[in-house]
Amino acid sequence: MENIRRPRIVVVGSANTDMIVRVPHIPRPGETVLGSEFRTAAGGKGANQAVAAARAAGGGCEIVFIGRVGDDTFGKKARADLEAEGIRTDFLVTDTDSPSGVALITVDDKGENAIAVAPGANAVLSAADMDRAAGIIAASSLLLIQLEIPMAAVVRAVEIAAENGVPVMLNPAPVPSAGIGEALLRNLAWLTPNETEAEILTGIRVHDQAELDAAADALLDRGVDAVLMTLGADGVFSATRKERFRTPAFSVQAVDTTAAGDVFNGALAIALVEGNPLHESVQFANAAAALSVTRPGAQPSIPGRDEIENFLSGHR
Repeated sequence: MENIRRPRIVVVGSANTDMIVRVPHIPRPGETVLGSEFRTAAGGKGANQAVAAARAAGGGCEIVFIGRVGDDTFGKKARADLEAEGIRTDFLVTDTDSPSGVALITVDDKGENAIAVAPGANAVLSAADMDRAAGIIAASSLLLIQLEIPMAAVVRAVEIAAENGVPVMLNPAPVPSAGIGEALLRNLAWLTPNETEAEILTGIRVHDQAELDAAADALLDRGVDAVLMTLGADGVFSATRKERFRTPAFSVQAVDTTAAGDVFNGALAIALVEGNPLHESVQFANAAAALSVTRPGAQPSIPGRDEIENFLSGHR
């Protein structure tokens, strides 16, 4: 096992190239909408969270990304972008049989979005890939993972972390139709669903405090140590077996909400690894997410450490 000289977060997940069109409103089925702007940007939930963690850490934590990209222009650019952030890509596999993942995103005038993803190489990330990276997972301070990759890879990565006492944060997005297995949930230190994901996981609508409590109870009873439900403009509801609290969202002018949840998760992971209490960690992550929605794009919108701290100083 490798020695840890500074905290290390291993992020397992997807890497995509986002193709973004700004539109006056999200198209309805069968509708064509003329957009005002087109651009491409680095994205993918896994890569977004890795970049968010790297920028939030400000150099104080090593970030390792495990995933797959195609042997194409998009894949080469994704790798170069991650490395430019100081993120280790030793375990980012170049797949010669599958193209890199892409996401087609429409963003309306209110900053809301609709996303369609063609996963490409992300869809063949495997349990064997996790076994090849077992040493780095075992020697990490935290494993951060999402569900834009095959469940077999997720399960194996979490198993390796659990076997080596590494805490796991799962952002359950998107929730698979088959749900999430009980064994996987029992190995989670933190679960970070939004309202929709919490409802899918528990069958409980979360529109008021009683329903939030009931959904949190259901997930805690299934073995999760801490549940943090992101509620958009209504902030975050956090629940453990010892405490529950609401953290209000910061009031900002949203331009593009793409990747706000990813930014929250990456920044939250950093704050927790640094040893901050849960309520302070959530506040830090909220600030990072708030900054991100004031800018367009996924990774281009992610703030750095100084920006987050300055924002918090101005909103105490």
